[in-house]
Amino acid sequence: MKTEQLNGKKINYNTEMENTIKLLQEKAAEPEATGDGKIYANKKPGLFLHACCAPCSSSCLERVAPFFDITVYFYNPNIHPETEYIRRRDEILSFVKEYNQRNEKQINIIEDKYDVQDYYDAVRIDLNPELAQEKEKGERCRRCYEFRMKRAFAIAESKGFDYFATTLTLSPLKDSEKVNEIGRLLNEESEKSGGKVRYLYSDFKKKNGYLRSLELSKEYGLYRQTYCGCVYSMQNR
Repeated sequence: MKTEQLNGKKINYNTEMENTIKLLQEKAAEPEATGDGKIYANKKPGLFLHACCAPCSSSCLERVAPFFDITVYFYNPNIHPETEYIRRRDEILSFVKEYNQRNEKQINIIEDKYDVQDYYDAVRIDLNPELAQEKEKGERCRRCYEFRMKRAFAIAESKGFDYFATTLTLSPLKDSEKVNEIGRLLNEESEKSGGKVRYLYSDFKKKNGYLRSLELSKEYGLYRQTYCGCVYSMQNR
């Protein structure tokens, strides 16, 4: 489905993801002739998955790992303080390693820089001080989703990935409508410039996705944080 067909309509993002996966499965079942004359079937497309933390990543990976070659991307300079960032980073690095071992996967993970000023520059509390008191899902959060997703999408394009997604749609405290709208706009910008990477619509909390993340967190012994990450969510919890 082309992005322009989605405009102005209520979208079931979970169904959109399932439809994309179904099409990929159908395509994978068809042998493809390559330039060297050999035939390769069942080649999985590459997915660049922005991850906010290990617990959210757990059921998201379980959901999409059968259909994609995945690289997890940890870019979250919104997390405060730095000691909390380090704890969450170390937890997801450890989780992905153990997930690979348990499930015989080869999921890669890369960490981007931690510079909290990137977060402050994106949300601009200095210009909009009222945003500091907002509950989650407001404009402050939307700006936070956007700057992380933009960076992740750009890296996915530069590295030649087929798809980009984010685990942000797993948490009930995140606004999936806003997350997916950002993804739609990134898709449109990419198409205009001839980009190949496509945003994978999602609502990972659906079909008991969030509940499954709780189960997997317990199974893997994952640290579950008590606030979203930024200094404002910590103060307002």
